[in-house]
Amino acid sequence: MATFHFDLVSPEKLAFSGEVDQVDIPGWEGDFGVLAGHAPLVAAMRPGILTIITGGQKQKLIVLGGLAEVANDRLTVLADVATSVAELDQAEFAGQIADMQEKLAEKEGHELDLAITRLDNYKKIQHEISTTAMH
Repeated sequence: MATFHFDLVSPEKLAFSGEVDQVDIPGWEGDFGVLAGHAPLVAAMRPGILTIITGGQKQKLIVLGGLAEVANDRLTVLADVATSVAELDQAEFAGQIADMQEKLAEKEGHELDLAITRLDNYKKIQHEISTTAMH
């Protein structure tokens, strides 16, 4: 399988840099995979699980939004937050979800719609982490 270069950058760190076979990205318009030779694109990311596949091995990272750009057989992801599933404090993450739920009552209109969507994405991350941890 052909490889391509992938950089995952967050404000805190360079979370990943190297040659990969495939990267699966949680896009706002739907999840999508990037392989070598992918057409150029810029896509907004939603909070979710980004999966890096190299040599048959999968590495899962949590991203909490950002942008993905494919150009010149290179993928760059600028994530608002990027952390490995292993590094995530699940109790703290559950606390964030509880806080988000409590604050829904303070919102209305479009702001409420956005808050509900963000909360749903966080819950999906929490579900996938708990499901994956059991395998």
